[in-house]
Amino acid sequence: MAEGVETREGAALRAALLDAAPDTVRNRVADLVSQAVGQMPPAELPAVVRPVARFAPAKRAKVGAGPLLTALGTAEGFAEDVVAWWREHRPDDFEPPVAEPVHAAAVAVLVGDPDAAGALLRHAGERADVGKLRAERDAALARAEKLAAELERVTAERDAARSRPSVPDQSDEVAKLRTRLREQGVRVKRAEEVAADAAARLEQGQGDLLRELDDLRRVRGRDHDAVAAADARAQRATAELESARRAAHESRRADDARLALLVDTVAGAAAGLRHELGLRADDPRVGPRPAELVGASARAPMARVTDPVALDRLLALPEVHLLVDGYNVTKTGWPALSLSAQRDRLVAAVAPLAARTQAETTLVFDGAGITGVPTASVRGVRVLFSESGVIADDLIRTLVDAEPEGRPLVVVTSDRAVVDSVRRRGAHPVPSSVLLDRLSRI
Repeated sequence: MAEGVETREGAALRAALLDAAPDTVRNRVADLVSQAVGQMPPAELPAVVRPVARFAPAKRAKVGAGPLLTALGTAEGFAEDVVAWWREHRPDDFEPPVAEPVHAAAVAVLVGDPDAAGALLRHAGERADVGKLRAERDAALARAEKLAAELERVTAERDAARSRPSVPDQSDEVAKLRTRLREQGVRVKRAEEVAADAAARLEQGQGDLLRELDDLRRVRGRDHDAVAAADARAQRATAELESARRAAHESRRADDARLALLVDTVAGAAAGLRHELGLRADDPRVGPRPAELVGASARAPMARVTDPVALDRLLALPEVHLLVDGYNVTKTGWPALSLSAQRDRLVAAVAPLAARTQAETTLVFDGAGITGVPTASVRGVRVLFSESGVIADDLIRTLVDAEPEGRPLVVVTSDRAVVDSVRRRGAHPVPSSVLLDRLSRI
């Protein structure tokens, strides 16, 4: 009876540790359990786990993670059977001499060691926060440096232009650029404050880690398991620092596309100022930039496009992005076809238009019932499906919001709600019938 009580307490402890663990640790625990249940006799498995054990090894941890983790915290003796299997069949993989932090945390949760698991889980969360904050700070500093350099160049050109009596005063444009630079400065300052706070938390966490390491070293001679845990934690600081660097690098790459478009927009504004000041007029490479053309069109209210000629004018704008509400167009033009045939026909019809206009082109479809991307990839045309529970209209709004201010956006849809929302966001709405008319002329 006493053994049963101890088993229930161990299951409750593992359930609490799993609730406190980050997703990376929970996923690693599910992977360890999935490998064990695939080799254990089905009769020894809890009822909720038996269907998962029949899955393919590649799908077992991903698809059956919920039942596996639930059984760890509810089924008596299940976790002990999993740990016994690992120690009997693959002890070196289960508790290697030097384990990476996520694996070490997963083993501590599975074994039910609250002291080791608590420290590992806490520092894993702190490292993830530090990596994210550092990435945000680096991105903000990079944007501020680019804007400062651009302002310095524009200011120098403005000062040189003022010495010419025929050059008009363009102080308003310079003031706007200064305002944008000040805004970036505020963002940089906030990012530095957040980074400083994160650094303090990191330093405190490192101190806690060193104190825990000293405690573990003091018990090295008494407990072989404690020795292995101490050696693993001794490698943790270096491993987690490298992990934070990789996370910062990946986060910085994720912002490259948006940052590049923002830089193009600021560069376009500077080019427009040089054009109005008459600077370098003898250089044949200096010509209209996207910001000049977009600025000219933004001064008038954005009305609905009613003919293919107006659509061609929009698609001729530099850096233009064409967003198409896929099913809204296909159900208008080819309602008798299946959804799969409608998608393929729209991609094939839009590809020549994208190649001719050089416009960035994105087709958006509802992802309900779609398990993969069924449409063949076509050069120059991006095909996106909304996630489960998200409609294509919301994905279009998200794409419009993700673009930097000043970039020309053309949204093809006849949905009144989408038309109203994207117009408020500065995009040009185009009815589906106009695009179909334009495609029929190719």
